[in-house]
Amino acid sequence: MAVGGAALLAVVGLTAISAPVSAPFRYDRQDLFATYHAPTHAHWAGTDALGRDVLSRLMYGARVSMSVGVATAALVLAMGVPVGLTAGYFGGTFDLLLMRVVDIVFAIPFLLLVVLLQTFFTAYLPTIRHGPLVWLRVLNHDTGGVTAIVMALALVGWLDVARVARGQVLSLRHREFVLAAKSLGAVDRHVMGIHLLPNIAAPIIVMATLLIPGFIIAEAGLSFLGLGVQPPVPSWGTMIAEGIDSIESYPRLVIAPGLALAATLLSLNFVGDGLRDALDPAGER
Repeated sequence: MAVGGAALLAVVGLTAISAPVSAPFRYDRQDLFATYHAPTHAHWAGTDALGRDVLSRLMYGARVSMSVGVATAALVLAMGVPVGLTAGYFGGTFDLLLMRVVDIVFAIPFLLLVVLLQTFFTAYLPTIRHGPLVWLRVLNHDTGGVTAIVMALALVGWLDVARVARGQVLSLRHREFVLAAKSLGAVDRHVMGIHLLPNIAAPIIVMATLLIPGFIIAEAGLSFLGLGVQPPVPSWGTMIAEGIDSIESYPRLVIAPGLALAATLLSLNFVGDGLRDALDPAGER
C-alpha cells in the first residue's frame, strides 16, 4: 500500500507541476453557454455552474493542496525541530516556557485557532506597503492567499514537532555517545547538530509525512468556509463548496474533488505508515 500510495502521490505531484501545460483549459476560463455540461470528449469531467472545465480545475487545485501541505510541513520542521532540540538539550527555563506555551495552545481547538490566524493574516497582509515584510504581501497576492494559509497552519503545527523533537532529545541526551562527545571537548552546537539531530531525524520525518494530510484537509476546510484561497484560484475545498449548492442535481461537482482529496490523503497516510515501519528500529509494530 505504501508503494501504491507513493505512485499515486507521484502522479498527483506531476499533475500539479504540469497543470499550466497539461490542463485542457485555464482554471478561470468560462463558457456561460456550456454550464453544467456532462462529461464529453471536450470536457472529460464536465463543466461547473460557470462553464469552467472541472478536470482543469482539479489539476490546478492539486497545485494548491500539495503546495499547502508540503510548504507547511517544511516550515513546521524549520520552526519546530530547532526549538524542540534546544529545549530538550538544555532544559531549564526555556524548556518550561515551551511546554507551557504548548499546553495553552493545545487547550484551544485547532481549527478555531487556525481560523483566527488566517483571518488576521488575510486582513493584515494587504495593508503592508513598505518595510521588510512587503514580499509577504506580494507572495500572498501572487499565490491567491496560499501564503496566509501556510503561515496560519505553521504557527499552530510547529508545536507538535517541537514536542516530539524535545521528547526524543530527552531520551538521548544522557546516552553514552553524547557523553563521549562531550568528554572529547565537543561544544553544544556540535553535539546537537552532529550527534542528536541525525538520531531524531527518522521519527521527525515520519511525523512530517503524517502531518501533511492534516494540513491539506485543514486547507480544504478553510476553503470550504470561504477563508481559503481567493477566487478564481481553485482548490479542492473550494470546488466542494461551490458544488454543494447543486449537489442534488449535479453530484459529480462534489464527488470529483472529494475523490481527489480522499485518494491523496489515503496515499499520504499509506506512505507515512510505510516509512514508520521502515524506520522503526524496533521492527514492525
